[in-house]
Amino acid sequence: MADAYTRFVRSAPGALIAKRTGLPRPARLLRREDRPEPVLGPVVVLGDSAGADQVARLLLSWGADVRRRFEELPRVGSVIAVLDEVSAPDQLGPILLPLSGAMRSLAPGARVVTISRPATGEDPSRDAARGAVEGFVRSLAHEMRGGATANGILAADGVALDAPAVIGALRFFLSSRSAFVTGQFLEVASEAGTLTEDQQQPLAGRTALVTGAARGIGAAIARTLAADGAQLVVLDVPAAGTELARLANELRAVPLQLDVTSGGAGRRLVQFLREKSLTLDVVVLNAGITRDKMFANMTPDRWDPVIAVNITSQLSLMEALLEAGDALGDQPRVVSLASTSGIAGNRGQTNYAASKAGVMAFVDALSLRLADAGGTANAVAPGFIETEMTARMPALNREIARRVNSLQQGGLPADVAEAISFLSSAEAGGIQGQTLRVCGQNIVGR
Repeated sequence: MADAYTRFVRSAPGALIAKRTGLPRPARLLRREDRPEPVLGPVVVLGDSAGADQVARLLLSWGADVRRRFEELPRVGSVIAVLDEVSAPDQLGPILLPLSGAMRSLAPGARVVTISRPATGEDPSRDAARGAVEGFVRSLAHEMRGGATANGILAADGVALDAPAVIGALRFFLSSRSAFVTGQFLEVASEAGTLTEDQQQPLAGRTALVTGAARGIGAAIARTLAADGAQLVVLDVPAAGTELARLANELRAVPLQLDVTSGGAGRRLVQFLREKSLTLDVVVLNAGITRDKMFANMTPDRWDPVIAVNITSQLSLMEALLEAGDALGDQPRVVSLASTSGIAGNRGQTNYAASKAGVMAFVDALSLRLADAGGTANAVAPGFIETEMTARMPALNREIARRVNSLQQGGLPADVAEAISFLSSAEAGGIQGQTLRVCGQNIVGR
């Protein structure tokens, strides 16, 4: 679904003009249907710790072509730098600098992933080294070309590198399912979670609710979760009943027409689940709206609905599901839709940004409540995604929004859905209260 500019610069004459003038030349991103293999090889594992050896053995068990050096490799598909034992900044160079000479040999759609530890505030030298890894990855991501990405995994002290969530995050970042995720980190706080044997259908046997499912990103989420094996309950407002019924028929899902802002919406959801004898293993809180206006012109009719749909409804639905006792399964996964606007703010979106910042704080708090039951709560923050909503933006604003990220293009609804599917999996049990940006490393925010 490339835009007109991207189609032009990918043509022979357009590519020549773009090269001569320095215009952006967005690469074609390889997604699930383009690159089904889990690891693009050959893969080079950097580092000399026991953890590096452990990661190399893991990749060999996946059938990957694993090397420990770049010599005699004309093309490199993936690089994993294992920095779990660095304790001083001067230890980074010997591990990372070999990648410098191999940057031009990275294949289109290559993946670079670091595995390190988060700073703890206990040791200045060690924390400086750990913090430096984050700066390195975020800067490297801006330099990647050909649709390649760079991301990092932060395994908390005491978490083994073969913990389910570390393996799951590594799988996600190495795969084509993370095509629009770059310059980002996922922190693994514990060894909770379960390894998924069937990587083709990681959500098999799980029941998932998707709110705001009738169209756009919500429909893409539903389709991706269904493709990954989940049984679905798809929810949207009665006004979207026709589209909801069509989607439910397509996915053999259970439809529910419900306004999530109405009084007693949570109680009616619980009653519906009991009537259908359903227990939710995954809850995706996607329903959201915009009512953009400069704050000088903001009125209650624009502020109140955005807050009600985007965050208050999430609070009330989850409270009802938790209080019911029988509505959620063991080790439930909750994933909420945030936004980069909630991270960095956005002109004309004080209401929307407030609601999405609230979402991120909400999942952080909810994760603590769910942790004792083995559950998780996380958020996904999309950047510019090609949807009907963004298609209505003024043309110049839309074009600028597409280009101000490291991948120089808009993402697709499927990109958001892929991140949500991973965070909904059994493997993601050690990831708590995180917000994963799916934005191509948009220049706003952190």
